[in-house]
Amino acid sequence: MPPDMTARYQRKAPPAGQAGTAWRHANIGRLLNNAVRRFEARVLELMAASGHGETRIAHVSLTRNLDVEGTRLTELARRASMSKQAMGELVDQCAELGLVAREADPHDGRARVVRFTPAGLKWLAAFGDAVDVAEAEMRKQLGKAAMEAIVQGLSVYGAQFDTLEDAR
Repeated sequence: MPPDMTARYQRKAPPAGQAGTAWRHANIGRLLNNAVRRFEARVLELMAASGHGETRIAHVSLTRNLDVEGTRLTELARRASMSKQAMGELVDQCAELGLVAREADPHDGRARVVRFTPAGLKWLAAFGDAVDVAEAEMRKQLGKAAMEAIVQGLSVYGAQFDTLEDAR
């Protein structure tokens, strides 16, 4: 971390009687959120440049949580921490774009599963390529050691929340 950021990130107790708000700008949650916003904006920029400008960042909440073999809507909503109604709207939007389709669940005839369409699988491959480019750019800016530390640390810290069932 650059010296100015290190000093900013190290919290000091505010003077007596003052709550202080500097923590709002220098807490790990905000820093992670800012990094995610920058990373996802770059991925979408790369997607648009490769002819896939039809999707928005909201659609990533669906595609990031959708198993290649398909996933029920209720599970997608749970993984994305959103209501079934909101996820249903994203599914409808992505279905209109031709990326996903709702199909009968082969294990439960009453249920429906959301699956990538053939066009959606092509989109997913392009998304993977865009992620690779954005990660390479991040690695170049931060350096190999910092990037490896970030990946390792976040992998450990967030492991219990990774619910995607695709083979790793």
